[in-house]
Amino acid sequence: MKVFLRLPLLLIIVIQLCACQKREANPAKQIIGKHKAVFTQPPKKIPVPYSVDAPMLGNGFTGVAISGQPEKQVYYLARNDFWRLKSSFNQSFPAVLGKVEVTIPGLKDASYLVEQDLYSAKTYSKFRTDNHEVQFKTYVAANEDVMLLEINYTGEGKLSGSVNLQLPGKKEFINKPPFDLIFPAVTDRGKTEDGIYYISRAFEEDVDIPIQATCALNIIGNESNSFEISEGKPVTIVLAFSSNFKSEDCLQVVKNRVAGLNLKEIKEIESEHENWWADFWSKSYVDINDSIIEKQYYLSNYSLASFSRDKDFPPSIFGTCITKERPYWSGDYHLNYNHFAPYYGLFSSNHAELAIPCNMSILAQQERGEYYSEKVCGIKGGIMLPVGAGPLGIETTRRNELMEKHRTRWIEEGNVEDEGLFYGQKSNSSYAVVNMAMHFYTSYDKEYTEKYYPFVKGVATFWENHLTWENGRYVDYNDAIHEGTVGTVNPILALGFIPLVMQTATDMSHELGKDTDRIEKWQHILDNLSDFSYQERDGKTVFRYTEKGTAWWGNNTLGIQHIYPGGQIGLNSDPDLLEVAHNTVDVMQRWIDFNGSNSFFPAAVRVGYNPDTILVKMQKYCKNTYPNGFQLNNPHGIENYSTVPNTINEMLCMGHGGILRVFPVWPEQKDATFYNLRTYGAFLVSSELKGGKVSFVTINSEKGKTCTIKNPWPGNKVRLARNGKGSEILEGDVISFQTSVNETIKLNL
Repeated sequence: MKVFLRLPLLLIIVIQLCACQKREANPAKQIIGKHKAVFTQPPKKIPVPYSVDAPMLGNGFTGVAISGQPEKQVYYLARNDFWRLKSSFNQSFPAVLGKVEVTIPGLKDASYLVEQDLYSAKTYSKFRTDNHEVQFKTYVAANEDVMLLEINYTGEGKLSGSVNLQLPGKKEFINKPPFDLIFPAVTDRGKTEDGIYYISRAFEEDVDIPIQATCALNIIGNESNSFEISEGKPVTIVLAFSSNFKSEDCLQVVKNRVAGLNLKEIKEIESEHENWWADFWSKSYVDINDSIIEKQYYLSNYSLASFSRDKDFPPSIFGTCITKERPYWSGDYHLNYNHFAPYYGLFSSNHAELAIPCNMSILAQQERGEYYSEKVCGIKGGIMLPVGAGPLGIETTRRNELMEKHRTRWIEEGNVEDEGLFYGQKSNSSYAVVNMAMHFYTSYDKEYTEKYYPFVKGVATFWENHLTWENGRYVDYNDAIHEGTVGTVNPILALGFIPLVMQTATDMSHELGKDTDRIEKWQHILDNLSDFSYQERDGKTVFRYTEKGTAWWGNNTLGIQHIYPGGQIGLNSDPDLLEVAHNTVDVMQRWIDFNGSNSFFPAAVRVGYNPDTILVKMQKYCKNTYPNGFQLNNPHGIENYSTVPNTINEMLCMGHGGILRVFPVWPEQKDATFYNLRTYGAFLVSSELKGGKVSFVTINSEKGKTCTIKNPWPGNKVRLARNGKGSEILEGDVISFQTSVNETIKLNL
């Protein structure tokens, strides 16, 4: 310490300036800080039983959607762990907790502007009249279930307002008996002696799992719900949230939390919130010199980070922002793609932690999947899942009296088997393996491999017993490609997913040293599964959707999902097969589709489709959105949040087929940079393309796997350095080298 005290003052200042500049040189902040979600008019699609067009914010547990005119802002409140939980058709769904109404009559006819800063995850609302401006700063704290709302005023005089914490009202319910009912809930709403307002909703009657969610509100320094704002004197409103899954007496917990908060502690909460998001964004980033696509890229990951952090309760098909009770499709986890698609891009973006809730919710379905495998197909130890699922093993489409009365056609046409709604499809469990496989291959995390393996093995068990060995090949009989196409033979989706399941089971078995005696059978299926079927359309050879049955479909993207997410075709594939894949993309043109754009774009990348075309189509896709990133007039919601990040990541850095490629499907003259994209082998990869040339490649190896990479400088020798030391010379079109755990490899010309 004494040595530093003796340094010349000028030198001390220089050192401090350098330290400040180093802290400020944050590429993630510079890149992501440019992007905001901007709303210039009040949302119209709220409350609705599908995707809202409103500003959305959350912390992965609690979600908030903002609506209303300037003079009456309405904050819809929901939680991932607040469902009506009953395994029964049309009787289980994510529910609305309540809403906060902030009324300031003096803002009538004010201008409207809401901006969401993606980097800080704060929302700023600005309402201006001729005489004054009111600014709302809102965020849901990243580190605890607290929402902060600060109201500031600029202008002369003062404005009066009020805050009301409400339970859902008539607008928030669908009531169309006998099919659409309002189910009874136990509710409580009131005010404590010290001015704390609270609400509670619970489902206790005729449910499989009782549930309660609570919220409490406090206006700091006020004992009533009325307030006055003047310049330099902001009003601060705090809300706390909980459920019976998070605390034993969840109502008392939220009352105590808001009662004990003061302005100093709120500042600490805000600082921790900012640090969490800064750390989140520092895990990876891309810079592609395209403001339209880049904004959607970061808006997508912002939204998933806002929605998906509760391991036992992933968000519904519409995210955490539920604004109308009993949303479409019961807001459930639809297992014939919708539940899995939102998470496709999180692994490559180095945010696997956000995808874990999806996988955990599926592990909770294992027992039911084993039941159906044995009861419907006679396969003991297998796993076959129906289409609808909810949290904690709840089955949202289970046959009941309502289905028997109002959906008799489903039963008559064979869509219902035993108690389960399957639509004839056998691949729902295989869809579930997709994200487990991605997590496994991109991390080799032993803890999660141990958790996933029994499920993956169960799905492999189902297929090895369901397939028929016939004339030297395995055939998938009595399956369906699309919902209701019962009884088809070799649907192309299954032919893409079965190898994924068998390969994943094999590799997990090797990694864990378990069930190695079963690998021979799994490999035999891999080697002898039926080939894809083909047809002619528009003068081109394309894939046929089934060998026997449905040949084509006018929308949706099941015709290419054996490519992605099935992963059975890539840049290493046979040229003739790649040509058919190209032809199929050409003929389908499903870039903006009601179902499955999230598969179509990355499938085009996987087969090396023209990158300029992909980016042009992606710009159009990005413009076809509400300001919150949801696709226009597509009610499905969060499934489309994977489309842009996943596609861009694959274009910049691809590990498919066991070969790492940088800028594999990217316009050569379009400069781009990426940092810490995660790829197969548990590698974190960074690189830059500038002036048509790759500047460098840095690879951080987490697990010490062998790395095989397509030479970024074709025809040239490559210089390799390990942890900044040494120099090895490698050459060839494809180069391979061993890595060590936590080793940093840098490749240069």
